[in-house]
Amino acid sequence: MDRKKELKEQYKQMKTEMGIMIVQNKINNKYILVPTQNLKGMINRVRFQLSSGGHPNRELQTEWNEFGEGNFNFETLEVLEYDKDESKTDYSEELNIMEIIWTEKLSGKKMEAYKKVRI
Repeated sequence: MDRKKELKEQYKQMKTEMGIMIVQNKINNKYILVPTQNLKGMINRVRFQLSSGGHPNRELQTEWNEFGEGNFNFETLEVLEYDKDESKTDYSEELNIMEIIWTEKLSGKKMEAYKKVRI
């Protein structure tokens, strides 16, 4: 039983990689940015939503169906480091700022964003 408690505590202490990811259409260069506190989990989630036909962004979903998975890139653009203050658990403000910065960076590269929807 002690081992179980120890494993639970280890799990609570694990820090997932957080930051901003991009899903980019290689055909027309359209993209969607996704800030998240769990990069690996979000990449899996978005890929699953698209593969199963259930992504909330209908335009992205339509193009995924039309062009196929092989014509899309999933990439981590930037990882957000954890604060030295261990008590901080909400990084949504930092992630929102990161999204604004990346939107500005990509706007100068002749890339068009898919309409933003909540994932």
